[in-house]
Amino acid sequence: MAEQVYTNYRLQLCDQELIGTLTVNEGQIVDIQPGTVAHGHDGEGQYLMPGLVELHTDNFEQRMSPRPKVRWPMEMAAVYHDRDLAAAGITTVCDAIAVGDITPDSMRMTQFDPMIQSIYQGRQAGRLVVDHYLHLRCELGYDKVHEVTATYAEHPLLRLISLMDHTPGQRQFAKIDKYKEYYQGKHGVTEEQMEGFIRDRLEAQQRHAEENRHNLVELARSHQVCLASHDDATVEHVQMAIEEGAHISEFPTTLDAAKEAHAHGLQVLMGSPNLILGGSHSGNVSAMELIAHGLVDVISSDYVPQSLVQAMFLIADQQSLPLNQVMKLFTLNPAEAIGLASDRGSLEVGKRADFITLHHDGVAPRLTGVFSQGQRIA
Repeated sequence: MAEQVYTNYRLQLCDQELIGTLTVNEGQIVDIQPGTVAHGHDGEGQYLMPGLVELHTDNFEQRMSPRPKVRWPMEMAAVYHDRDLAAAGITTVCDAIAVGDITPDSMRMTQFDPMIQSIYQGRQAGRLVVDHYLHLRCELGYDKVHEVTATYAEHPLLRLISLMDHTPGQRQFAKIDKYKEYYQGKHGVTEEQMEGFIRDRLEAQQRHAEENRHNLVELARSHQVCLASHDDATVEHVQMAIEEGAHISEFPTTLDAAKEAHAHGLQVLMGSPNLILGGSHSGNVSAMELIAHGLVDVISSDYVPQSLVQAMFLIADQQSLPLNQVMKLFTLNPAEAIGLASDRGSLEVGKRADFITLHHDGVAPRLTGVFSQGQRIA
């Protein structure tokens, strides 16, 4: 591959914004200099920053089942998902694959292996343009969750295991009315069915959650896989996660939980939809409030990949923070959390040439190019 020169860009470096020139060769960044040169791609003052690193996205599920009861061919769903991510500026992703669910007829009970295989095979075959890894979301009330997860413990793409507990009356759904609203809307549970539905979920948690949690913690520890807690609502939840060796606290639901997690070195992850919408759809703590307190380390797109770039500029604007500082929540910090920062997450000589270019007209930021190892992918 010939040397590529990108000049007259607003380079977003870890310690500064620099109007300068970035040079790429053989898929790596080989030079970064201030000022412009007479040859190469003229950015005309556009932003150039590292490719986004995504740790928790459910987007694959949406491509697999674009409407209720519809099942798209798996290999094509994986490709569509991959292109969605690329178009959103994501160059590295941990695909969030759910192992188990709280509804017995959910596709999450049966589709985890086809999803994992399609990602792995698509990656091997070169069908995917984003660098894909696995994030196994383990529902603690599912009786076979440890047994299933253990079969993937040595999978070459596994980078993250998170412990989920969507039982009503606690964590994400501490407010029962929000729980009912969510599951009646998403899963079609009727008002008449709801009492039995809640009872069954509570019984499943009581039977399986404690043992599954213990076994999954040991699994993550023995295989040195990054562990995340999920929907921590109390100081006690966070303290449990610390004792278990978790490195990430995903979507803490209260200010107290986020403070406790941050104080003890857990990477606090929040969702960009929460930022765009101005709050949590479950009635929990606002992501922007946590950012204002300096408590957020990683931003994930959760269920809307395209929200990441918009959220980045929103934070910079509302918190009056430099863009190059804010971008670390979307790039370097998540790369560090899963052990990939040695070769990505920042614009540095010797790192992969994973980067995005953007134009911002003051109304909406717009991606103009997405590059993985120097190759344009969107």
